[in-house]
Amino acid sequence: MALQWMILTYVVAAEAALAFLLTLPAPKLLKNQFVSLVSLILQPALFIVPFAGFQLLDIYWKNEHRLSCTSEVCTAAERDRYEKSIYKAQRNVILCASACLLYWCLVRICKYYKDIQNLEEVEKRCKEE
Repeated sequence: MALQWMILTYVVAAEAALAFLLTLPAPKLLKNQFVSLVSLILQPALFIVPFAGFQLLDIYWKNEHRLSCTSEVCTAAERDRYEKSIYKAQRNVILCASACLLYWCLVRICKYYKDIQNLEEVEKRCKEE
């Protein structure tokens, strides 16, 4: 069951690296190429949103059906295991939320940059006339 969390971790790391690289100052030609490349990558990378949503539903279902250790009969090992599973679930929720948030940030950064490019082209045409 840990494979999907490793995939999600790598995707979040890649999204964070791309967001960092997109926000770094760079020459205009290099920035144009990089933004177009990232825009092409973002189209098939949309799978991360439903994937993270499914993982959140899985966490919710497991949380609703988890055996709670609230009675006096529970041993220390059972309590530790219960608390560890709660911490893992919280970590995974943060991972899913950050995957969706970073994807949205990448999309918006690319959109804003393309809008700026379009406005610069319009301004250039207006100056030529």
